[in-house]
Amino acid sequence: MERTQLYYRYNPWWDGNFSLDGIIERPKLLSNTVKLLDSKDIILLTGLRRVGKTTLMRMLISYLIVKVEIASKYIFYLSMDDYSLKDKTLAEIIDEYRKIHKIKFAEKIYLFLDEITALRDYEIQLKNFYDTQNVKIIASSSSASILRERKAHMTGRHRFIEVPPLDFEEYLFFKDISIKPADRGLLESYFEDYMKTGGMPEHVLTGEIEYLKNLVDDIIYKDIAAVNGIKNLRLLKDFFLILMERAGKPLSINKMARILDISPDTSKRYLSLFENTFLINLIPKSGKLNVRLKSQKKLYVADLGIRVLFTGYRDIGSLFENYVYNLVKKQNPEYLVEDGIEIDFLTEEKILIEVKYNDSLRPEQQKLFDSFPAKEKIIIGNVYDLEKLNKIFRRNHT
Repeated sequence: MERTQLYYRYNPWWDGNFSLDGIIERPKLLSNTVKLLDSKDIILLTGLRRVGKTTLMRMLISYLIVKVEIASKYIFYLSMDDYSLKDKTLAEIIDEYRKIHKIKFAEKIYLFLDEITALRDYEIQLKNFYDTQNVKIIASSSSASILRERKAHMTGRHRFIEVPPLDFEEYLFFKDISIKPADRGLLESYFEDYMKTGGMPEHVLTGEIEYLKNLVDDIIYKDIAAVNGIKNLRLLKDFFLILMERAGKPLSINKMARILDISPDTSKRYLSLFENTFLINLIPKSGKLNVRLKSQKKLYVADLGIRVLFTGYRDIGSLFENYVYNLVKKQNPEYLVEDGIEIDFLTEEKILIEVKYNDSLRPEQQKLFDSFPAKEKIIIGNVYDLEKLNKIFRRNHT
């Protein structure tokens, strides 16, 4: 009886009490995810802690109930890190759920499983459900490493969706800011406010600095130190601060090791652990395989607000470049260097992008930019130029 009550608390729509009151929707994100609901594939939602994965699940549940008119009893949500579920297998939980609503084995159900990696042998259990039951599974995790290491069991059975922080357009929507054509001159001012604030949804709504500080502490202490048995928390925090300082620049593992008086192997390990939390992203130097593997990678931060909190609001050009990277991330960009001259991004579709916030290319950069063979070339100089990117990506994916 106790667990039945738990299931009802997690699933208020069973009693007709579900609404999205208090939740600001993200239409673009929802639209991209809804397209996958009709497929058999398991949807794996990934991304930074507190970026909105659970909120996206709630939006999907609302969509299924309101738009698709799925009976609410066929939708089951659970947070798998709930302590009261720690000794239960997924099969046992679902059997209990089916009995509560008298759902036949052949009837299709929708499972929303938050923090799926808290479930022991989750990848095997998901595979078994995928292979044997009439079920659509939407699961989430804030750990990229666990999902990568164990996804072999789910090869061909899953689709990843990384939930990003809010982009500028979403930021304006969350802040209820509408800019009329006559006031487009204000766009740059609002954009600089965005670069200071970042795109973590709760922080955008509240503006509380402590929220971001606590978020970073949770990532460092809970997601990295506790999971990996790291005792030297001061060293881990110092490593994080150096990462924030190096954002937008090539990163030397050996140099970081010397600064912190640790081995290069430890430096490399820590870097991987931070990348696995989705807090940072690394891109390789463009070139043949050995160049990409051996050259220093450039580092970008997932959320500008976190970077500004720890480094201050300075080097606006670098912040703008970081924002552009976050927009083109799905295009698997690399950075281009020839004879010591660098161009910011070359995407896998051979789109060459240089970012210059209210600035122009140096003559030697312009020469490389003009001569390099690329499918398309674009210079992003201000917030108004961002629409150029959208047009190119829309054109190449229609």
